[in-house]
Amino acid sequence: MKQRKILITGASVAGPTLAFWLARQGMDVTVVERAAEFRDGGQTIDVRGAGEIVAQRMGLVSAIRAKTTHEDGIRFVDEHNRTKAELGVGAYDGNGPIAELEILRGELAKLLIEHSRKAVDYRFGDSIASLAEQADGVQVRFAQGGEALFDLVIAAEGVGSHTRKMVFGDEVKRRSLDVYTAYFTIPRQPSDGRQMRWFNAPGGLCVCLRPDNLGTTRALLSFQEPPRGYEKLPPAEQKQLLREKFKGLGWETPRILAALEDTPDLYLDQISQVKMDRWSKGRIALVGDAAYCASPISGMGTSLGLCGAYILAGELGRHASHTAAFAAYEEIMRPYVDQAQDVPKFAPRLASPHSRAGIALGHAVLRMAGAPIFKPLLAKFLAPKSNAIALPDYGI
Repeated sequence: MKQRKILITGASVAGPTLAFWLARQGMDVTVVERAAEFRDGGQTIDVRGAGEIVAQRMGLVSAIRAKTTHEDGIRFVDEHNRTKAELGVGAYDGNGPIAELEILRGELAKLLIEHSRKAVDYRFGDSIASLAEQADGVQVRFAQGGEALFDLVIAAEGVGSHTRKMVFGDEVKRRSLDVYTAYFTIPRQPSDGRQMRWFNAPGGLCVCLRPDNLGTTRALLSFQEPPRGYEKLPPAEQKQLLREKFKGLGWETPRILAALEDTPDLYLDQISQVKMDRWSKGRIALVGDAAYCASPISGMGTSLGLCGAYILAGELGRHASHTAAFAAYEEIMRPYVDQAQDVPKFAPRLASPHSRAGIALGHAVLRMAGAPIFKPLLAKFLAPKSNAIALPDYGI
């Protein structure tokens, strides 16, 4: 089989994973990343289920475990920091809200990049300015200058993928869950233990603190509202918006809002899903969030990225025709994606009720999460089906 020359855009989770498996099969792989330098940190994500199997096949589980946040559960608290409900890392047989392998997105991306760097050409601070498919490949012009011909181009970008927009236009469907979430880093205090703490306030407001392994604390502010374009505001206006939305709340909220001013990494976005009728067009394909973001609410984003990259690489190695490889990739992944995206529109209201009575009821139900009568019902929201795929063994 002819050695393929492949360009991947995006160096978060799916991109470096795909690069590793393609290079493992002797392909000539380049990864281009818009960010000028590697971005560490970020929000906490988990490696579980089939995603963990991919990590095992890459020989990375021990390295991931050494870089985890050591988060050992979640506490639902009131404004006085009193525990109203609690779920340990072993809840739902280890597939509950907090997994064994919780890691910062940047920490995982760094491990994946380092694991593949010797065999892959990484180019930071650049992106695709234009691309044109030809009979023998895809001609790519880069934003920082220069052009090159690639056999295939794979977009492993985020939910707002620029490359996807250039190739697929308006084919993408964004399903909003009517929630905005802000992630950022704040100084650690002695009260920040090894558990995630979750505080609900009336109006569908949610405030969370999560431990990390870098000596700081990860803050999360979430509020329910239809898409308003807040993600496009300048950082200063986003910070002011968050102050207005969360002013007057108790618990640790004043501390979090005070730290918001100097945080170096605020990220605010609407929580949504990406739905595509197809994940490839000619010699160009999509993987990870660019193709099928299921939203953080699903608890499946990392598993989808790892599994999708592994399967796409495996099928490209198995088939001489990229058309056949892309079709097989979609046939295997589509059922896994569909169940991951099966998130009810009302899920945010269940997680963050709008009334004090609703919050109290939610805490009461969570206290009985392990009871036989509630466990099957709550599993849909607390235990993602991360194992709901049979990963092929490509022998690579």
